[in-house]
Amino acid sequence: MFNNAGIMGDLETRVTETSTENFKRVFDVNVLGAFHGAKHAAKVMVPAKKGCILFTASLASKISIGNSHAYKTSKHAGAGLTKSFAVELGEHGIGVNCISPHGIFTPMFQKTVRLFDKKKGEGMIAVSAVLKETLLEPEGFANATLYLVSDEAKYVSGVNLAIDGGYSLSNPSWKMGLSILSKQS
Repeated sequence: MFNNAGIMGDLETRVTETSTENFKRVFDVNVLGAFHGAKHAAKVMVPAKKGCILFTASLASKISIGNSHAYKTSKHAGAGLTKSFAVELGEHGIGVNCISPHGIFTPMFQKTVRLFDKKKGEGMIAVSAVLKETLLEPEGFANATLYLVSDEAKYVSGVNLAIDGGYSLSNPSWKMGLSILSKQS
């Protein structure tokens, strides 16, 4: 069962500007929807003593990025659901994982950042990348997903797999700080 539905909600850069309505709408889709999907899948998988549940989280669940408090928090919650479901459902032979992709220049991404020029959008994603000369394409996301639901990953459970080209290993503000210091020297 693959919980891949999700919305970004409104971009709200300050907690004081975050609307309760937006927060609730994002949580209803991203967390409550994923919870219900996994819950009903588990009802079928537990008696069968096998299965796989996969959530799509986000790089926002690995590090704090982006401008939507509702989105970031909902993706942390999805990663949390993964861990708690993995512990409970593991005794029934059910693996539960999530996947956290870096930015992919999709229509949802375009709408969120209000940028529709593919070359500029991919350039914006690439500039923050640790692994240079490549971008995460939808096919790369699909291949990582296929791995997590395959027999090759039958002993993988409770994992939040970052497919981010190493981005979550690095602190971009550290690089910016070093750059500023080197210019001052």
